[in-house]
Amino acid sequence: MKQTPLTAKHRALGAKMVDYAGFEMPVQYAGVLEEHNTVRTKVGIFDLTHMGEFELTGSGALNTVNHVTTNDASLLKEGEIQYTCLTKEDGGIIDDILVYRTADGFWLVVNASNAAKDYAWIEQHLQPETQLRNLSDELTLIAVQGPKSAPLVEEILGLSLADLKNYTFIELTYDDTALLLSRTGYTGEDGFELYFPNALAEKLWDECLAKGEKYGVEPVGLGARDSLRLEARMPLYGNDIGEDTSPLEAGLTRFVKLDKGSFIGKEFLQKQKEEGVQRRLIAFTMIDKGIPRQGYPLFNLEGKEIGVVTSGTHSPTLDHPIGMGYVDVAYAKADTEIQVQVRKKLATAKIIKGRFLA
Repeated sequence: MKQTPLTAKHRALGAKMVDYAGFEMPVQYAGVLEEHNTVRTKVGIFDLTHMGEFELTGSGALNTVNHVTTNDASLLKEGEIQYTCLTKEDGGIIDDILVYRTADGFWLVVNASNAAKDYAWIEQHLQPETQLRNLSDELTLIAVQGPKSAPLVEEILGLSLADLKNYTFIELTYDDTALLLSRTGYTGEDGFELYFPNALAEKLWDECLAKGEKYGVEPVGLGARDSLRLEARMPLYGNDIGEDTSPLEAGLTRFVKLDKGSFIGKEFLQKQKEEGVQRRLIAFTMIDKGIPRQGYPLFNLEGKEIGVVTSGTHSPTLDHPIGMGYVDVAYAKADTEIQVQVRKKLATAKIIKGRFLA
C-alpha cells in the first residue's frame, strides 16, 4: 500500500488503518460516532492526500476541460471551482471531480480510486496546445471541516476568510511555501481544503491539532467522512454513481450543460434528457426498524422489485437509519413509500426531497 506523508502521525494517534484505493488510510481514531459528531458540532481534520490532482495548462486547456467534462468550465473565473463529471460516450460517469480555474489554467481534483483511470482518459482526449501534469505525488491535502473550521484556519494562516465564498479558492504563502486554500468539502458543513507540498505535511497537521485544541478539533477518518457525506446527500463514486449510471439518472442534471458545445457523451445525454430517464437516484429515511445497506433490494408496497440500495447507514446526527438508491422513475417522487429488504424482512421507508439534514 502507498502511504501519505502523514501515515506516521495517524499511527501515533492510534488510528485504525485500512487499505483504501491502494493507500494505507485511517478509517477511525477515537471512533466513527465521536468523529462524526465532532465535525457536526466543532471541527475535524482529515488527511485526504490519497486524492488525485492534475494540472492542465496551455491555450487548449479550456477546450480540453470542456471536451471531457459535462459542466461548462468557460463560466469559471480565476479563483472559482465547479463540480462536474467525466463521462463516457454512453453517458456513464468515469468520475465526479472538481475543476479549479487558476491563473495558468485548471486544476482537476479527482477521486483516489479513479486517479490512474482519469489521467489516462484525459490524456487520451487532450485537445491541441494542452499540457497535462499529474501533481498527485507532490501534494498533501488536509481538509478542515465543521462550524469551527473558519476561525481555526484563520488562526493558522493569519488571514481573514470573510470574503472567501463557498467553491472559491485563494493561493497564498505559508512558511515561504505556496499553498492553495479552497472553501469546499464533502461533509455538509462549512470547511476548507489545503493543498501544499509534502514537506509541510507534518508541520501543518501538528499546527491544526495544537491551535485547534480550544475549538475542540479532532482527527477524523474515512468512516465518519462516509456518514457525513451521506447525511448531506452527496454521492459516493462506486456506490451511488459509476460507469453504469449517467449524471441525469443520478440527479446531477444541473452539472450537465448541453448548450455549451460538443463534449464526450453529449449525444447520449441529450437523447436521455429528451426521452426521460428510466430510473433515478433517491434518498429515503426508514419508517420501520432496519438499517439499509448497499445492495439491498427495494420494492414497492405491493412487493414488486423496483430498485436497489446504493448507500445506507444509521445517521449519527438524526439517530435514524437513512439511505440512497436507484428506483424505477415511477416511484421516485418525494413522500413515496417503498420497502427495503433488510435481511429476510421488508421494512418500509419514505423517499425525501433534498438533504437529510435541514
